[in-house]
Amino acid sequence: MDNDPVMSDLPLRIAQVSEHASPLADDIGSTDSGGQNVYVRELSLALAARGHHVTVYTRRTSPRQPRSVPLAPGVDVVHIAAGPARELPKEDLAPLMGDFGAQLALHWRDHAPDLVHAHYWMSGIAALSGARRGSIPVVTTFHALGLERIAHHPDREQAHRERERERERERVGSERTVAHIADAVIALTPLEVEYLTRAMGVPPEKIAIVPVGVNTEHFTPDGPAMPRTSRLRLVATGRLVERKGVRTVLAAHALLDELDVELLIAGGPAPEHLDDDPAVIALRAHAGPNVTFLGRVPHARVPELLRSADAYVCAPYYEPFGTAALEAAACGLPVVAPSTGGLATHIRHDTTGHLIPHPATPDALAAALRHVLTGRARRAALADAAAAHARAHYSWPHVTGQILAIYRSLLQPAG
Repeated sequence: MDNDPVMSDLPLRIAQVSEHASPLADDIGSTDSGGQNVYVRELSLALAARGHHVTVYTRRTSPRQPRSVPLAPGVDVVHIAAGPARELPKEDLAPLMGDFGAQLALHWRDHAPDLVHAHYWMSGIAALSGARRGSIPVVTTFHALGLERIAHHPDREQAHRERERERERERVGSERTVAHIADAVIALTPLEVEYLTRAMGVPPEKIAIVPVGVNTEHFTPDGPAMPRTSRLRLVATGRLVERKGVRTVLAAHALLDELDVELLIAGGPAPEHLDDDPAVIALRAHAGPNVTFLGRVPHARVPELLRSADAYVCAPYYEPFGTAALEAAACGLPVVAPSTGGLATHIRHDTTGHLIPHPATPDALAAALRHVLTGRARRAALADAAAAHARAHYSWPHVTGQILAIYRSLLQPAG
């Protein structure tokens, strides 16, 4: 049928809902900004590059934010008024999703998209609420599941742990509801599929696995690199939150003193606020010599940092994404990490990096780093394979093609 956008490949109007992770964020690595911000931005840009029009809906966090901001040709970001127009912790946003969904419904009454893709469980609640009065298909990507967080979260003081568990149980119930009502669920890893099907009872036929992507035009082995010393260099990037396991990385680095290895850690507050940041102060107490906290590095400059290193290291308690590790691999770095979540999927042991048993221990992590760092030829082979693997399997054009196929399957006329 000539007028069928599915059959004729006409441009689609696609809504991306990302309540707390704006694609406009330039503070990747701060408390609530990370892989999801990058994912939503890169997917939106890749969809627009194929001729589709994308509108990203995210929560208004400042009274100075305009209602709509163009991100790129074919991509607009709309700020939704839900709650106070200021930054709020992600954990405080769930009660605002009713207002968020009501605003989406009003917007879609006059500007209905062909399809909605919700990111994170709270966005799923808002998107389903906004789309329920029409016939708009809703796809959801959770990016992280409450059940996985419960299973792998570190032990804490009992009262605090119980409060967190109660909040996570409420989240799991909402995730189950969203997954069952949504028209399709895009899972990032096989492990996520196991949680969705076995623990949450989601029908397998409505789940598709599509991994995260990486911008292989920006993250490349060739290009400018930050200055370095004659020491071997390890790099770790990401938020300085407990579940990222930065203390384990610091302890492992301390066991490599015979190799003269420096460790650069990017993430957390802006560089000028490092000395006042409680997380940095606490981590510095566990850091040995030759450890440098860089603070937040603009995402555009991360490739320069990665290219200056000999290997990338991380030790999260759980890692549903693994975006930062993929970025390192795309820049030609061997990745040393525990075998969990996205890391277990994206890293090929002794081919593109080195996986250790999960949860990571300092001794196991140090032994793996020593194995990678002490063999120049082995390290070069891992680096070449890592970059090639990222280009072949995780480029955004490749990932976007898989996601578009899911979109189109939902828009296909019945019969």
